[in-house]
Amino acid sequence: MNIENAQVQMRKGILEFCILHVISRGEVYASDMLEELTSARIMVVEGTLYPLLTRLKNAGLLDYKWVESSSGPPRKYYVLTDNGKLFLDAMQDTWLDLADSVKTIIKKTDEAIQTQKPS
Repeated sequence: MNIENAQVQMRKGILEFCILHVISRGEVYASDMLEELTSARIMVVEGTLYPLLTRLKNAGLLDYKWVESSSGPPRKYYVLTDNGKLFLDAMQDTWLDLADSVKTIIKKTDEAIQTQKPS
């Protein structure tokens, strides 16, 4: 098994959750979203982000509006819909439950390793 592939799959699993969180703070431009995700070490490229944003919009979880720009073409800013907020709340609950479960398992593993070490 390839560790890099496993890591990519783990990150992909939480990408949608992180994107919705970023958008939940207010109107956001896609390149700002990319920058924040990248700075948080969630590697994503435009070729992944834009189709995901389109899928989330088609699912009714987000919407966008065009805003004129003085330095170029209009910009598309994304916002969560009411359904998107409810969806994110449910994902948040699931994330917190999963994080607690994983912490419990890791803690038990660490404790087992500590008891196996010679004094």
